[in-house]
Amino acid sequence: MDYLNICCSARIRAGSNINSYTYVKSIAEELRGLAVEYNLPIVSATQTTRSGFTSSDPGLEDTSESFGLPATADLMFALITSEDLEALGQIMVKQLKNRYNDPSYYKRFTVGVDRAKMKLYDIDQSGQMNIIDAGHDDKPLNTFGNRDKKFEGFKV
Repeated sequence: MDYLNICCSARIRAGSNINSYTYVKSIAEELRGLAVEYNLPIVSATQTTRSGFTSSDPGLEDTSESFGLPATADLMFALITSEDLEALGQIMVKQLKNRYNDPSYYKRFTVGVDRAKMKLYDIDQSGQMNIIDAGHDDKPLNTFGNRDKKFEGFKV
C-alpha cells in the first residue's frame, strides 16, 4: 500500500472535522482488518517527525501525524541510513514493534541496497557482527528463520 497516510477512511466522511490521530488510526485499522479478512500481509510506509528524520536511533514516538498508527500496526521497523552505510551500499533496519516475535531479537541488522534498481538483498554475515542490539549469537542475524512460513512464497 503506497503511503497509508494519504489513503481515505471508509468510516470517516471526507471533510469531517476530525484530528489526524483519529483519521490515520482509522485508516490503519481498516487496512489491518482487510489483511486479516483476506489472510495476507499489507505493507505500507509512513514518515517520521522532524526529530526522527535526523535521528540515528528513531523510535515509535518518531511516527508522524498519529501515534494511532504504531498502536494499530503489528510490525513496524525503521530504515536508517548514514554516509558510512551509503558508502557500503547498505541500510540499517531497526525493529520498532513486533507482535509476532520478540522485538529485541534481531533488533538491528543491515541489508544491502541497490538504489538504482530499488532492491534490498542479504549481505555477508560478517557485516552484522558489530551492530549494537543486533540479536543473539546463536542464530544467523540476516534471516528471521523458519518460525512462521505463513507468507512463504509471497511476491511483491
